[in-house]
Amino acid sequence: MNGESEKNADSAAAGDAQPAAGAVVKTAKQLANEAKKLEKLEKFNAKKDKVPLQAAPAKEKAAEDKTKVKKEENEDDFKLDPEHEDGTKKNTAYRFPPSYRREYVEAQWYDWWEKEGFFKPEYMEKLHPEEKEKFVIVIPPPNVTGTLHLGHALTNSVEDTLTRWHRMCGKPTLWVPGCDHAGIATQVVVEKRLAKERPGFTRHDLGREKFMEEIWKWKNKNGDFIYNQIRRLGSSVDWSRVRFTMEPVMSKAVTEAFVRLHADGTIYRSKRLINWSCTLKSCISDIEVEKKELTGRTFLSVPGYANKIEFGVLTSFAYPIENSTEEIVVATTRVETMLGDTGIAVHPDDERYKGLIGKFAVHPFLDRRLPIVADKEVDKTFGTGAVKITPAHDHNDYAIGQRHNLDVITILKEDGTLRENCGATYSGMKRFDARKVITDALREKQLFRGTVANPMVVPMCSRSKDVVEPLLMAQWFVDCKDMAAQALDAVESKRLRLIPDVHNKTWNHWLVNIHDWCISRQLWWGHRIPAYLVSFKDKPPADNTDHEIWISGRTVEEVKEAASKRFGVPLGEISLLVEKEAKTATAIGLFQDEDVLDTWFSSALFPFSVFAWPDESSDLEKYYPTSLLETGADIIFFWVARMVMMGLKLTGKLPFAEVYLHSIVRDRDGRKMSKSLGNVIDPVDVIEGISLEALHQQLLTGNLDATEVEKATKGQKEFFPDGIPECGTDALRFGLCACLKQVGDINLDINVLQGYRFFCNKLWNALRFAMLHSLGSDFKPLARFSAAELSLSPVDQWILSRAASAVKDSDDSFREYDLARMTRACYSFWLYDLCDIYLECCKAVFTGDDENAKEAAKQTLYTALDIGLRLISPVMPFISEELFQRLPRRNPSSDPPSICVTQYPLPATYQPWINQDLEGRIELMMKIVNGVRSLRADYNFKKSEKVPLTLSCRGEDVLASLKPLEVYIRTLTNSSEVGVVLESAAVSSSAGGSAVLPIGDKCTIILSLKNIDATKELERLTDKLEKLTLVVEKLRKGMASYSEKVPEEVRLRDAEKLQQQLVEKSKIEEVMATLSKLL
Repeated sequence: MNGESEKNADSAAAGDAQPAAGAVVKTAKQLANEAKKLEKLEKFNAKKDKVPLQAAPAKEKAAEDKTKVKKEENEDDFKLDPEHEDGTKKNTAYRFPPSYRREYVEAQWYDWWEKEGFFKPEYMEKLHPEEKEKFVIVIPPPNVTGTLHLGHALTNSVEDTLTRWHRMCGKPTLWVPGCDHAGIATQVVVEKRLAKERPGFTRHDLGREKFMEEIWKWKNKNGDFIYNQIRRLGSSVDWSRVRFTMEPVMSKAVTEAFVRLHADGTIYRSKRLINWSCTLKSCISDIEVEKKELTGRTFLSVPGYANKIEFGVLTSFAYPIENSTEEIVVATTRVETMLGDTGIAVHPDDERYKGLIGKFAVHPFLDRRLPIVADKEVDKTFGTGAVKITPAHDHNDYAIGQRHNLDVITILKEDGTLRENCGATYSGMKRFDARKVITDALREKQLFRGTVANPMVVPMCSRSKDVVEPLLMAQWFVDCKDMAAQALDAVESKRLRLIPDVHNKTWNHWLVNIHDWCISRQLWWGHRIPAYLVSFKDKPPADNTDHEIWISGRTVEEVKEAASKRFGVPLGEISLLVEKEAKTATAIGLFQDEDVLDTWFSSALFPFSVFAWPDESSDLEKYYPTSLLETGADIIFFWVARMVMMGLKLTGKLPFAEVYLHSIVRDRDGRKMSKSLGNVIDPVDVIEGISLEALHQQLLTGNLDATEVEKATKGQKEFFPDGIPECGTDALRFGLCACLKQVGDINLDINVLQGYRFFCNKLWNALRFAMLHSLGSDFKPLARFSAAELSLSPVDQWILSRAASAVKDSDDSFREYDLARMTRACYSFWLYDLCDIYLECCKAVFTGDDENAKEAAKQTLYTALDIGLRLISPVMPFISEELFQRLPRRNPSSDPPSICVTQYPLPATYQPWINQDLEGRIELMMKIVNGVRSLRADYNFKKSEKVPLTLSCRGEDVLASLKPLEVYIRTLTNSSEVGVVLESAAVSSSAGGSAVLPIGDKCTIILSLKNIDATKELERLTDKLEKLTLVVEKLRKGMASYSEKVPEEVRLRDAEKLQQQLVEKSKIEEVMATLSKLL
């Protein structure tokens, strides 16, 4: 093995910066800064050694270009066992690489875990047959259309961390994976692909059956990509139970749910206002409507229009009053809808219009009288105070129209063109073309009264980027009132727990104000609605909102039997119709509704449909209800509440006992992740690293148009000017969990994740140093570690106390769903306690002659490493497994084969190790160590230079605390000798040629300066002080001349900077005063 590599590993494991025990763990922002510093350090070392820095690999590069390493690393050290067989355990005895490489560490483990069945509940059931409690969770099924992004990565990281923790606690665990068919999204993707391959070609040219075949081809070709991403994230799902929402067992559940709910009246047919996308020619759910806020006049691109369309203006025009020279002026943001106006509303207390109430206005373009009605919902201060009422195209207008019995006239066709009832001039015209033509016509009739900029919200379809239109259509709806009441009661009675409970308010708001749910979609891809429209041979078509002429059933035979019974017609006189408008040759014809169900309908059944409900399967009996639902807080209503409602309605049980709602991931500037912004990140790109050029290439393979690609490319250059650095799976998972908040979104900076990549390197080097230089190849851990039976030193006892505290913090954090706190506990234990302090202290022991002390330190070190690896295993599965397998086992014949099925550290086991008094003593020791290091830096000591150190103690108790720690203080401060003495006149007088630093009221550091060249140091510090004085004067001058326009944040920043400079200036002056005494 290369000696230089060993030296680097030792140094990295030990570290130079060693904060005090129990120090506050760094924030995400501090970690980002730390990552940048470490990155600069690596670059500096690379330049110093004239070795190219390791570059982040691009996916398309050849394997030999993916990892550029320092010249002292031999590539043979990173080779995997060539005799390894797929699915078998990794041979860790083959190599122990000199440094951490994520591709080496992550190789081969997942296939072995899966093949061994560790992820199946049956494994732990067999291992712990006495364990009755299970942990069951279903994955929020990602859309089959695309790839996972960092939001999905957060979900997987959280769910897998929780699942692995429960598994390590001995519970049978089941995490059910799956994928959602994503009706609209998938259909749009395939239609765009068809249009690219055959310009002008649509799904209607193919026909429904052929188009469905195309979608299945696309799904079978691309659908596994997401599953591969889930594997790359280390997710311990049970792949034998994977579900796709369009597979037969899931479709059976959807059909059963619809038929049951239709039969009891919960599902009904009605004509109501819905969200309509003219581009998709389908209604869409509220979650697919993006509310674009405009501050005023704005031009937006709309599909189907060559030029941008103007929004954010309020147009005023006059309606003439019937049989009068008077007029009433109304204001609207959608002039084109005036063709559907059937009334005008004013506030009953508005003095301007009291004389017009009850009269009629005359439509200028159509033969129509508009009654003027009084309604208290009218805002007198908005616009002119008079509101045009278009009941068929506005939700508020519809409500007013219903109260005043106004006509409801639909003017838009499904494609967004105007109907024949709009008159010959406008019939067939596109809606926004009509906007301009109608405005010009109003001018001609001298009825136009002007426009003003108007802040407004434009509803946009997230899938098609079209402007959403409220449209009155016959659709299928779910009556949610009773189910919502049950869901409210479940939370109020604490049968269902929302975590954090701040979401209770949102839950109540949604469910108290719930509206009936439109569940039909005018698509081809999805679960076709199992309802049939009845037509009669000798009767005209009935109103398709009539409940009596719709029959639903699980099979065609069941529907025919129901129709026969309802209408008294023999089965032989009932036939299926291929087309809706076809004439039936038999007494009754049945035509299945062409629409499909909203994707959220099948998703609402997911917690029990995955277990083959309605069949009474063994899985349904054993694993339903599930334990937990974990997902993003943004879909608390669209998915979570609906699962609760459906679970209670169809199974009589809550689908889960707890709901953990995590933060939403945004980019570093707080913006929503969007492909067109270029800030959407594939987690695999974070794992492997990717160049900026490769990121640009990815944009060309998606469905973005040329304008969006250009915008996204610009965004990628801004966010990732150097590409994305390679972080690895463990760092990605750990970093995402560390960023979690109880409330609020996550503004994610990639540098934070890279900081945890360096943490992985620290773990690797620490264990490698321990194995090769501390424990040794012949080390055997005790079958049962007993602190009482070993001659443990103070630092041995201290690290066990810190380990016990970390165990308690981690366990508490898991139980409270505070994974960020868990990561802080693990990070602090490994980085500060184990690496920065204990391993350094052990060096003094292992270079000494006390064999009993060595053995005690070895057993303690092994125990601390073992606990530390088990603590991080749920969140960092790959590196913990890799390092765990390299540690010898206490009981090789009976210990579990993998860390993922090994017992998680239990607080009760380690509670006796906690020693607060000892932790206080080590904390004082580390304050001394840090103080000495600070003095050495102030006086420009060489790193290798060793000088005497004296600690003057104020009291016998302090002396007694520090005396046993002399050897560790000497090692950590690089001192030639350490004297721990009581404070006395003799000691004080000897400080004349020394640097002195009080450590609180406990003791004083006296560091010898006898080897310092005082003259040379004074010259250096004088120059430094002069430069610093200029900086201070410049800052003071700038702050004195502030204008009122200087932002408060700038003032605070400058004040903080000045304070830092003054502190440094004072410190330099103090050092110079001490040095002057040496001359």
